[in-house]
Amino acid sequence: MSVDEVMMDAEERMEKAVSVLKNSLTGIRTGRATPGLVDSVRVEAYGSQSPLKQLASVGAPEPNQLVIRPFDVSTIKDIEKAIVASDLGLNPQNDGRIIRINIPPLSTDVRKKMVARIKELAEEAKIAIRAIRRDSNKAIETAEKDKAISEDDRDSLKEQVQELTKKYEAEASDLAKARESDVMEQG
Repeated sequence: MSVDEVMMDAEERMEKAVSVLKNSLTGIRTGRATPGLVDSVRVEAYGSQSPLKQLASVGAPEPNQLVIRPFDVSTIKDIEKAIVASDLGLNPQNDGRIIRINIPPLSTDVRKKMVARIKELAEEAKIAIRAIRRDSNKAIETAEKDKAISEDDRDSLKEQVQELTKKYEAEASDLAKARESDVMEQG
């Protein structure tokens, strides 16, 4: 792998780690209803597991309510069952055409648990970013041993990898802080 490829690979993988964190944080409840709350719900319909958003449109007409409109009304019972079975603690109401979910305000204890989970997710992302840094540094050292680059180039490249690491760790921290303030905000 060339030095340029090592750097591009490191940046792509760090970007992916932050992207995974972003997606994970979307599923964490705040006091407000957001369609992202049910993104993780998979529905058993038509003989296979499908993501909810492939079977219905999800909207949040009010800050404390989600409305799910199945594209095919015959799947409404399956969607309702999947939401109840999910570990989201949501209570769907089905009127035969649409499903409404009232999002209860979060208690202080639940908010604290959510913040702890956000911190865990952010730390997992940072650990992944540091592992990518380690892999990149190994590749750079191997290139130097193989006489593909000089010692100065090695040191310069390691500094660049460290800068990338700092950048993406900071991005992960910023995402987590923003989500924490959303969770702690009284809905």
